[in-house]
Order: sequence, then structure tokens, then C-alpha cells
Amino acid sequence: MAIPRNYQGWTVLANGFRPFFLLGAIQAALAILVWLPAYYGELKLGSAFAPRDWHVHEMLYGYLPAIVTGFLFTAIPNWTGRLPIRGLPLLTLVIVWLAGRLAVTFSAAGPWWAALLIDASFLLLVVLAAAREIAAGRNWRNLPVVAMVGILLAGNVAFHLEAHLHGAADYAIRVGVAVIVLLLALIGGRITPSFTRNWLVKHNPGRLPAPFGRFDMVIVVFSALSLLGWIVAPDNAITGAALVVAGVLHAVRLARWAGDRTLRERLLVILHVGYAFVPLGFLLNAAASLGWILPSAGLHAWMVGAAGIMTLAVMTRATLGHTGQALTASVATQAIYLGIIVAALTRVCAVLAPAHADVLLHVAAFAWIIAFSGFVLAFGPLLLGLKLRALAIRSAGSAQPVL
Repeated sequence: MAIPRNYQGWTVLANGFRPFFLLGAIQAALAILVWLPAYYGELKLGSAFAPRDWHVHEMLYGYLPAIVTGFLFTAIPNWTGRLPIRGLPLLTLVIVWLAGRLAVTFSAAGPWWAALLIDASFLLLVVLAAAREIAAGRNWRNLPVVAMVGILLAGNVAFHLEAHLHGAADYAIRVGVAVIVLLLALIGGRITPSFTRNWLVKHNPGRLPAPFGRFDMVIVVFSALSLLGWIVAPDNAITGAALVVAGVLHAVRLARWAGDRTLRERLLVILHVGYAFVPLGFLLNAAASLGWILPSAGLHAWMVGAAGIMTLAVMTRATLGHTGQALTASVATQAIYLGIIVAALTRVCAVLAPAHADVLLHVAAFAWIIAFSGFVLAFGPLLLGLKLRALAIRSAGSAQPVL
């Protein structure tokens, strides 16, 4: 999706991916830059949330909703054939998202419910706008994606309530994580084999990935059931067994996508690498359910690994494709990918190897900041429309499918 021909406003507000990918990446880098000294007691936060809950909230209900919104508002016009949400309506959403970040970060200065209302307003507006577009375009097959965003909204509201009433938001954290994992399973499970197939047919004919089908839907449904058990009873042996089965099924699913045949194109390889953290997260959380390891290993496999890697993979690909660039990973893009992979591996290892936790935590934080600040530096000019605007307009009728 290039800049619409009849759009006369700021380029950054021409498409949903532009402001939300850029601001989401900035927030992801800044939040971890603040979190590490807060974790070690060197910095006092102004949030009413406990430090851990602020950190989790700003990743789970701050960064990720921004990226999901950028993806949705870029993909929905392709799904429905309608014009994208842009200009003043998009600016309104951006302002509400920013207000939510400030309200949560400085919530100790006012009533807790005010932060809830401001913060929850963003996802509420996103759900309403997305549902309206899908209904207007009669694109009912993608309504489940919007429904999951609605559950994410409910999880955010529950987070504020649980943190206020009980001092910690354990259930709401698991709800939000479960929704993100299911979104990755549903959306990642569609785009990864699809993009892989398109590239292999053109560049490396031979074995092709299995398309999304009944087998995939069974896995998504079983994953939802196992995650529901994990939300309610994370320390239960039956939950652990269900998570093991789900992890194995996702590993089998990934193996069917011919990722080993895409090594020449890092823009595709990264999608497969990111998805590999989905089954890993299931297996690590299963081990935690059985009391073998701490739960944070599986949580970070899902959030830093699967969510962190796959969101950056989608952000880089969508930005390149929708600004008229070649769909291939430059040296800078590959450095971004290396940074986020290092962040994911070291963050999980920091839990599994507690004797080296301090060093690994610092490496993970540094690599995460490098990855997201690298995205801002490398892709920010494209998102702001500072380069190749004319090329983007000329490519409106010939852009390759990227979402």
C-alpha cells in the first residue's frame, strides 16, 4: 500500500503502519532502557504499578498493541478493498496511544482509574474502527483477529483492576500473553508459509510449504484450549501435558513450511526463526507447570522471542514493501535481526542459568535496544516519508503483496 494518490496530509499519517511501527519501536527501546535500572533499584518509576508490572504492561499492552494496530490498519484495506484509516482519525489514535503510555508511567500522581480509562481507550477505539471496516467490507473471515484484539482489551482492563485490587496482575498477564501467542499462531501461521511459497516458486523451485488448512486450525484451537488451562491453572500437571502437546504440534507445523529452503533471503528466514520460539515457549511453560524451571523462561521465549522477532520481521517487511523498496534484507536489516535473536536467547538463558543472570540480562537488554533503535534509524526515514515518496506513489499499482 503506497501513499494514496488523493491524500494530501502528512506522509506519516497516510497509512497505519507508519506512525505505529515508528512509535512502537521507539517505545520498545526506551521502555527497556528505563526498565533495567528500575529492576536493579537504581531508578524509581512514577507508576502506580509495581516495577515488574509496569515493565510487563508496557511491553504487553503498550508496545504490542501499537504494532498490532499498525498491522491491522494496513492489512484491513487489502482485506476489504476500502480506503485506509488515515489523517485526523489516525492522528487521534496515535495521540490516545501516547496518552496511555504517559498515564500508565505516571499513574502514581493521580487516581488509578484515570490511568485505566485513558489506557484502555486506545484498544477500544482500535476494536471499534477495525470491526466497522470489516463489517463495511463484509470481510467476515478476518473478524476473529479483531475478536482477539477485543480480548486483549479485556486483558488490559483486567490488568489495571487486578494490580489495584491485589497488588500484582498475574492472571491479566497470562491473558495478554495467551492472546499474543494465538495472534502469532493465526497470523504468523498464514503469512509465513504464504510468503515462503511466493519466494520459493520464483527463486528456489522445489519443495513448497504446506498451506494453511484444517491441520493448522486444529493446532490453533488446541493451543487456545491449552492456553486457557495455563491462564487458570499454570501449575497443574494436566496443563503441563497439554502445553507439551501444543509445543510439539507447533514444531511439526513449522517443519512443514520449508524454512530450510529460504536461507538465501533473511527477510523470510527471520519469520521461521521467530515462529520457532512459539513451540519453545509452550515447552518451557510446560516445564514450569511441572515445577522444573521458573515460569519467566517460557514467558520470555514467547514475548522476547516469538513476539519480538516476528513483530520486527513484519515491521521491516511491511515498511519495505509499502514504501516501494525491494523485498530483501539489507546489512542493516540483518543486524536488526541479529540483535533481536541475541536478546531472545540471552533473556531465556538468564532464567535457565541464574548464576550468569546479571550478565545475560544486560546483554539481552542491550541487544533489544540495539534492535529497536536500529529499526528506528534504518526505517524511520521511510516511515516518515523522507525518502522515495515519489517512488512509493508510482508503485501504487504494482507493489508486491506484503501483508
